[in-house]
Amino acid sequence: MPDSLLNPSDTHLSLLQQIDADIWYYDGPTVSFYGMPYTTRMTIIRLGNGKLWVHSPCKLTDSLQQEVDSLGEVCYLIAPNKIHYLFIQQWISSYPDASSYAAPGLLKKCPDIPFSSELISTPNDAWRDQIDQLIFSGSPAMEEVVFFHKASGTLILTDLIENFPTSHFKPWQNHIAKLVGILAPDGQTPADWRISFIFGKDKARTCLKKIQAWQPKKIVIAHGECIWQDVPAFLKRSFRWLD
Repeated sequence: MPDSLLNPSDTHLSLLQQIDADIWYYDGPTVSFYGMPYTTRMTIIRLGNGKLWVHSPCKLTDSLQQEVDSLGEVCYLIAPNKIHYLFIQQWISSYPDASSYAAPGLLKKCPDIPFSSELISTPNDAWRDQIDQLIFSGSPAMEEVVFFHKASGTLILTDLIENFPTSHFKPWQNHIAKLVGILAPDGQTPADWRISFIFGKDKARTCLKKIQAWQPKKIVIAHGECIWQDVPAFLKRSFRWLD
C-alpha cells in the first residue's frame, strides 16, 4: 500500500490517496466497457513549481475539484491513449487555462476536443526534469504513452497492464477476464491488444527495456490493483508475452 500522507498540509484530503511526496491517485466511478465494469483511476503530480499534472482525468465532481484545487494550479491534462479521454473535455472546460495533451491517434479520433498538443516520446519541457515518458509502440491498434515519476519511482500505466481482483467481477465475467489475461495477481496487456503486436514485438521489447531501466518501485494501474512491491518481478511476469 502507498505510504501515509507525507505532507501535513495535505492531511485534510479524503478522496485523493497519497502515494509519495507530491503524487496522488484518485479512484473514480466504474464505467462500462464492452459490457464489463471498468474501474477508473487518475494520477496527479505536483511539480516543483506547484503546478499540477493530471493523468487520465476521472469524472470531475465538486468535492474532487475542491481537493485538487487545494494542492495547486491545474496546468497539464494528459490523455495517455485513444481510450482514456472520456472526461478530459469536462476538465478542459473547468480549467480553460490548462494545456491538454493527446496520445497518438487521439487528435484524429476526437477532432472536437480542443487539445493543445500531441504527446511524443520526449517529455514536455514543463515536466522533463520530474517526469519521464515514452510511447509504447509496436501495435498499429493503439499506442499508449507511459510515464515515470522520478522522485517517487512510480510508473504510471493505463491499459498496457490491467490487473483486476477476482472480487471485482461477477463469476461469469471472471471467466472472460481470465481468458483475456487481466486478473490479479497476473494482470497483463489484454489479449486483443497483445495480438496486435504480432509484427511489432521488437519495438515493444525496446520500450519495455527502457521502462525497466527506469527501475520503478511502484506501478499505478488505471484498471485494477496497483503494485507497491516486487515491481521488477511483476513487470517480467506481465510482459512474458514478449519473450
